[in-house]
Amino acid sequence: MTEYPHWLWAKLNSNYWFYPALFSVIAALLAVGLVWVDRNGFAEFLNGVEWIIPARPQGASNMLTVIAGSMIGVASTVFSITIAAVAYASSAYGPRLLTNFMEDRGNQFSLATFIGTFVYALVVLRAVRREDEVAATAADAAATSLPGFVPQLSLLVGMGLMAASIGVLVFFLNHIPASIRINTVLEGIGKRLLGEIEETYPEEDKGLPVTNSPEGIPVLADRTGYVQRIAFDSLARLARKSEGRIALSVRTGDFVHPGMAIAELCDVDLTDDLAEHLRDKFTLGATRTPDQDLQFLIDELVEIGLRALSPGINDPFTAITALHWLGAATALLGTRDLNKAIGEKDAALKDLVVPLPDDFTHYLHRGFGNFRSAAATSPPAALVMFDSLRNCAAPINNETRKAALHQEGERLIQQVRQHLTGPDLEDVEARFVSFSRAMAG
Repeated sequence: MTEYPHWLWAKLNSNYWFYPALFSVIAALLAVGLVWVDRNGFAEFLNGVEWIIPARPQGASNMLTVIAGSMIGVASTVFSITIAAVAYASSAYGPRLLTNFMEDRGNQFSLATFIGTFVYALVVLRAVRREDEVAATAADAAATSLPGFVPQLSLLVGMGLMAASIGVLVFFLNHIPASIRINTVLEGIGKRLLGEIEETYPEEDKGLPVTNSPEGIPVLADRTGYVQRIAFDSLARLARKSEGRIALSVRTGDFVHPGMAIAELCDVDLTDDLAEHLRDKFTLGATRTPDQDLQFLIDELVEIGLRALSPGINDPFTAITALHWLGAATALLGTRDLNKAIGEKDAALKDLVVPLPDDFTHYLHRGFGNFRSAAATSPPAALVMFDSLRNCAAPINNETRKAALHQEGERLIQQVRQHLTGPDLEDVEARFVSFSRAMAG
């Protein structure tokens, strides 16, 4: 697959084993290298440093044993704490957030540091030789003038790694409770969403309509799964080579199965080889991922808000925070040109691939539209949703998009009138009047 390297890197980054395995290899190579330096006498200068007391074989062996034993014990504890935190966050905030915690660099590097230090200590420990030990081989006996060997530089670096591991442990104990706080979780999702919007739609809104998809010969999927990545530029090069245009029928994050159209080939005849090459530009997987998928991040904010407003939890203030971040993302989308820039580095590739239209209304319904029914049952959430819709309109100059925000507010008040009564309804009605005046002005 064209997108396989990107998919593989994203997959590796969302697993706990990758960085510990990488750090283990690096630590083993570092230990072997430093032992070689010690064995060949390049670290003799340490004997002239007064504040460094040379270690004897027994002391070095005990120290490295303690480091190795304590590090593997700490690593086990850290892994247990991490799994418990992930399980809590997944059950409290939604299973979609499992990816966010699996990708947390703080957790990954903490575990990797302890495992790496453990491996380093074991490799160096193997090189320590007491005075009463017999050489392993005849060649070793002939080349060794001293009966004992202590890799002083390697031992010193091991102590430094132990000190660094203690610092990482303190960081980890602070990081875990901070990372599962709901405000921190929402901030992480919100900032990532804003960054993805700026990357996906880098141009300011010029008032141009979103390009509609042309009709052509459908290309059917031959596999089942979620679209995790689409190689847009590779599709454009394929279209140029075939002297046609490609109109996509799915978005990143959509579920496809055999017999379902994933694209349409325009202005050119469809061959089996061309269809196979086109399918290879789509990476499918068992789950959705936030990569190339703004809807996934929007859905995470909405899911947290819906869970917070459910009768079993009833936490409107968490829903309000989710609304704030959703409002910030909607406002940014409202100021952007929502035509995806494909082939921007090569003018010859421009307009050869037409993505499925993602206009402002699509994102508005995906976010506030899905949030509306739950917000209508909660007076605080309904009040804040009106404020968020009004604030979204402030930086937007496109009158059509402002009208869509106003229409969303009208839909909200219709549902509020079905759920709220008495003073709660009066407060929300007053806020709606204020919202309507602001939108009309």
